[in-house]
Amino acid sequence: TLTTLNLTKNKIGDVGAQHLANTLRTTMTLATLYLYDNNIGYLGAQYLSDVLRNNTTLTTLSLDSNRIETAGVRDLADGLRSNTTLTFLNLGDNEIADVEAQYIADGLRNNTTLTILHLGNNKIGDVGAQHLADVLRTNTTLTKLNLFDNKIRSLGAQYLADALRNNTALTTLNLDCNQMGDVGAQHIGYALGTNMTLFTLHLVKNQIGDVGAQHLGDGLRTNTTLTTLHLGNNEITDVGAQHLADVFRINAVAIIRFLIYFMFLSALFRSDTYHI
Repeated sequence: TLTTLNLTKNKIGDVGAQHLANTLRTTMTLATLYLYDNNIGYLGAQYLSDVLRNNTTLTTLSLDSNRIETAGVRDLADGLRSNTTLTFLNLGDNEIADVEAQYIADGLRNNTTLTILHLGNNKIGDVGAQHLADVLRTNTTLTKLNLFDNKIRSLGAQYLADALRNNTALTTLNLDCNQMGDVGAQHIGYALGTNMTLFTLHLVKNQIGDVGAQHLGDGLRTNTTLTTLHLGNNEITDVGAQHLADVFRINAVAIIRFLIYFMFLSALFRSDTYHI
């Protein structure tokens, strides 16, 4: 019995998506469907959204690197409202911006099964981050959220940080390749001081300097759950590294694997701390 179908990097388009959707309405064995880079537009997304409403076996759906557009995101998000089986959804690299992020957030409000959501390599800004943050305040099922390579600045980081103070489910947050800067890092640092569920935090390439590193370090002094912090390719010098190193003297369990690249750390960290 077929449970996984991988059609990555083909050209099935909207018509192919329609055929798959028609089959999935009645075929209750497929659990995983990969449709990465298949030239699927909003019509194809609409057909697949019907699957989310009716299929009771699909747990993984990957639609990254397609062109589902605003209408497609809206339909998929609407399907999430009533879906009770999907646990993994990848909508990365789909030109998703703030409006589409709002649709996704609305779809998540009533969803109680999705645990992993990938929205990386899109165009989500501060407003979109706010919509997602509003959902995170009360959502109790989403454990991993990927917002890699979007357009989130300090204000968006503040919205997400505020949500982290109330969220009790999220264990992994990826904010790599955004633009939060020191101010955004300050908000995240405050949140880390009270958040007790986040295990892994990605802040690579976010224009974070020594001041931001100090704020993150301050938050980590009382945090006992975060085990992995990615801060590579930022603007942290040996001064910021010292602030972070001081955390270890106060809270030895705060960071187990601490990843910092392209900085002056040879005197502070042994080489084995660079590996994951």
